[in-house]
Amino acid sequence: MDSDGTIGDVTTHQLPHQLPPHPSAHHRQQRSFAQSSKLQDVLYEIRGPVHQQAARLEAEGHRILKLNIGNPAPFGFEAPDVIMRDMIQALPYAQGYSDSQGILPARRAVVTRYELVDGFPRFDVDDVYLGNGVSELITMTLQALLDNGDEVLIPSPDYPLWTASTSLAGGTPVHYLCDETQGWQPDLADMEAKITDRTKALVVINPNNPTGAVYTSEVLTQIVELARKHELLLLADEIYDKILYGDAKHINLASLAPDMLCLTFNGLSKAYRVAGYRAGWLAITGPKDHAGSFIEGINLLANMRLCPNVPAQHAIQVALGGYQSIDDLVLPGGRLLEQRDIAWTKLNEIPGVSCVKPDGALYAFPRLDPEVYDIDDDEQLVLDLLLQEKILVTQGTGFNWPAPDHLRIVTLPWARDLAAAIERLGNFLVGYRQ
Repeated sequence: MDSDGTIGDVTTHQLPHQLPPHPSAHHRQQRSFAQSSKLQDVLYEIRGPVHQQAARLEAEGHRILKLNIGNPAPFGFEAPDVIMRDMIQALPYAQGYSDSQGILPARRAVVTRYELVDGFPRFDVDDVYLGNGVSELITMTLQALLDNGDEVLIPSPDYPLWTASTSLAGGTPVHYLCDETQGWQPDLADMEAKITDRTKALVVINPNNPTGAVYTSEVLTQIVELARKHELLLLADEIYDKILYGDAKHINLASLAPDMLCLTFNGLSKAYRVAGYRAGWLAITGPKDHAGSFIEGINLLANMRLCPNVPAQHAIQVALGGYQSIDDLVLPGGRLLEQRDIAWTKLNEIPGVSCVKPDGALYAFPRLDPEVYDIDDDEQLVLDLLLQEKILVTQGTGFNWPAPDHLRIVTLPWARDLAAAIERLGNFLVGYRQ
């Protein structure tokens, strides 16, 4: 206020909410951020472009039957109550980090599980790593193992994470063929022909995803002999070892190779129907004195991720030690067996389609006869099926099969729904042209 009582001019200084743009901001080209070149050869078609299109259709209100991924829960397969109860009761004690390899009771339960398997090599809790699903453990293993250009023998068809993780780690995936005419057993001559001085490891997926093949003792023994001859690391993906049909018998690869370093991967996702819990394990067997730095690498990566998710670790002990309800699902009268039978029967009824009977796992891998179906692009085929029938499956080339003449179909839906879906697939194929 001035001396005469009037209010003089007041200049206010307000801080702006944001600084004015730099004069050249509108003219300067912004830096671009491109995908890393490390991902150039990394593919995972189970959740690839066709899956993304399915998500868009769902957002528009369409109902999609998802036969693309082995996720039991959406099809009415619930976790055993005792597993959920134990995990819930343990929640107050699962709020902090655990040991980087996982909690001791769960790792002890893994050891006990294999102590009951005839011939499985002895190992201790220090040889067990728990993970956020088998997927994390596969990626950690290959990151710890591979230098740029190292080769890994992987089946064709395969579970594509093995190929993707090999590429991501700088390695080179080399695919050995599995023979459809021999029940999808590995082609041992092709396997040996593809071994080079750069080959470091051999992957065996048994029971196999996507074919459902369960490998014979004779084939597994020859695989081990081949790996022994060429001093290869054995990587055994056995996540479906409890999902067997008829008289199929699973043989653990490590039990045939007690003198060799073998890494066995398994978990709760499939046999215990808790895919979302992300609870897997890795067991290392055989002599380790020549692999110290490799195992140190796994330890380093385990430490970097701090620990597996702790609540799910508390489900492992009760799952492995309790009633094995998966047996009820695969025996005569069981839902999984019935659905396997329906899928196999109905697929073979479609003109120009044939399917080897799956002995294990949760999938069928039918062949579309090229003499009947002139298909050059199987990704386009499954996209067209999605758009017309609202059924989502995965193309065979997504499993690193070399020809566009196969599909993978999940056998988890109720038998009547599965039969109806395969009938719709057959009707779609009748008039399909590319």
